[in-house]
Amino acid sequence: MEKIIDARGMACPLPVVNAKKASEELHPGDTLIVRVDNEIAVQNLRRFAEHKGFAASGEKRGETEYVVTMRIGAAAENAEPEETACAVDTRQKGLLVVLSANTMGTGDEKLGKALMKAFVFALTRQDTLPETVLCYNTGAFLTCEGADTLEDLKLLESEGVTVLTCGTCLDFYGLKEKLAVGGVTNMYDIVERMESARTLVRP
Repeated sequence: MEKIIDARGMACPLPVVNAKKASEELHPGDTLIVRVDNEIAVQNLRRFAEHKGFAASGEKRGETEYVVTMRIGAAAENAEPEETACAVDTRQKGLLVVLSANTMGTGDEKLGKALMKAFVFALTRQDTLPETVLCYNTGAFLTCEGADTLEDLKLLESEGVTVLTCGTCLDFYGLKEKLAVGGVTNMYDIVERMESARTLVRP
């Protein structure tokens, strides 16, 4: 069976997210073809394929036209049928994600906000989810009304991830009444969670 996905025009990480979803619907020996419009997407898709153990190749067909072909490997052979699979807690104990700003990296603010949105979205698509997401300073804006990260954080919370925002930060930015996901925390709890974390991720 051959499945084709047109991911042209899609921002990172959507081409990989869609490829992951499609690969889960295919069987060993099937072929997945993903059409994209930039070299970075090709590299991301090939890394995804390598991680999954799929054979993959990339081909440039035009100035902004690329094709990545994956051959689904035997890894999917032993997958448990969906109807018999039990709900599994996919959180990794001790994995703490710290969002200390509403932008990712330094430089252009618009780019930084776009990167943070993409990071939070990608977080929801991982096979292993964090145990806790901790937001402070301008990271408090990410959990409040109007934030474009809100739905993804709500999705994480629905999967059992604890989402916490610094109360002092909410007060400072006048956001206390606008908190829309998770709970409020304090500096003592923040320090305690950081000290006890097995893995701390700070984008």
